Amino acid sequence: MSIAPVPPPTAPAPAVRLRVPTDEDALIWHRIFDDPEVMEFHGGRSAEFSVYEELTARQRRHDAELGFCLWTLTDEDGTVLGFTGAQPWPHSHYGPVGAIEIGWRLGRSAWGRGYATAAARTTLERLRAAGVPDVVAMIDSRNARSIAVAQRLGMRLAETFTTPRPGQEACCYRLEL
Repeated sequence: MSIAPVPPPTAPAPAVRLRVPTDEDALIWHRIFDDPEVMEFHGGRSAEFSVYEELTARQRRHDAELGFCLWTLTDEDGTVLGFTGAQPWPHSHYGPVGAIEIGWRLGRSAWGRGYATAAARTTLERLRAAGVPDVVAMIDSRNARSIAVAQRLGMRLAETFTTPRPGQEACCYRLEL
């Protein structure tokens, strides 16, 4: 008689909190995303502070109008780690026009600790409660970490798109809620 090996225990998901971004979060996002590794698949360099001011303001509007947005992601101590959430696909000239896109971007210090997956799962729960029928995740084809998060969420590759950035291809993952 052989005994089946016992799989190793999985680590519990980290505690995460999602909140509507504030004016102050624009500066925090700007600081934690001012890292070439964090921005590798987002143009390679940090955006100007004004971009984050506009982004946080747009997310507050999305939350007020839609009931969801790209929320500020914090750990249980309130330290801002980045953002996770969803918004309407922001481009009209390529990609899944008209879709709701789930996304995440974390500062490097939060990588590899389960925060993106835990926060994305919370996002999916909130989107289901808001009546969103399905979501997409547009991920640079070279971004193995984000692809792994999408797969852990149960998302499946649906199609690929050539982006406006030369040589960049984006994978579109989909999930019915």
